[in-house]
Amino acid sequence: MAQRKPFLLRMDQQVHEALERWARDELRSVNGQIEFLLRRALQQAGRLKREEQDGEEGSPN
Repeated sequence: MAQRKPFLLRMDQQVHEALERWARDELRSVNGQIEFLLRRALQQAGRLKREEQDGEEGSPN
């Protein structure tokens, strides 16, 4: 498993609540949902190297 780097993220309360609902619908934690969305956006933008794409994409957490 790839090593994780913790960091603080501040966001608007409405955005956080929407993320909580979305994460719950997809059986993920909020943190897992944010990572999933960021990974997907990076892939679509072509900014994630192939070996980084083979990580834990889509795993519920």
